Amino acid sequence: MTEITAKKKLPAAVERFILHWGDMGDEWGVNRSVSQIHGLLYLAEAPMTAEAIADTLGMARSNVSNSIKELLSWGLIRRVPILGDRRDHFEAETDIWEVAAKIAAGRKEREIDPALAALRACVSDAADDPTINAVASKRLKEMLAFTELADRWYTQMLNVPRPRLVALIKLGEKIVSFLPTGRAK
Repeated sequence: MTEITAKKKLPAAVERFILHWGDMGDEWGVNRSVSQIHGLLYLAEAPMTAEAIADTLGMARSNVSNSIKELLSWGLIRRVPILGDRRDHFEAETDIWEVAAKIAAGRKEREIDPALAALRACVSDAADDPTINAVASKRLKEMLAFTELADRWYTQMLNVPRPRLVALIKLGEKIVSFLPTGRAK
């Protein structure tokens, strides 16, 4: 049995957020339980024990334990000592910019970096293989160029101070309005 039926009653908005956060995580390839626990801790007013998380969400303690390990590995939650209590308590990073940065860094490490390595190897192998057709070779090079461009952009954005990054994001729509419409090939 992985789920427990009895759970603590949450305010409707909190429950809706936790369920939605779980659905979003599932869409991004993150276990729904992991995302729901993160959502709960993000909105929690105080650090929570694994037992309290399990009771609140109606999840099995083992599921909560495994999910906490994953959230700790992403740096999205942390252990918090509570004086007089030997149990581990957990709280989420609540600075949404830090949350976004940690998720982006984790996804880059798990997805973009391996993709770059694979694409570089494929382009190199294709260059040495006379049986590769020109179309496949061209598309591999284009995909590598696009992925390298996205990787460079990500790296540049890491060095932009937050207030400037906020201003840059807000300027985006205004800048786009000055660009010609249509799609260039």
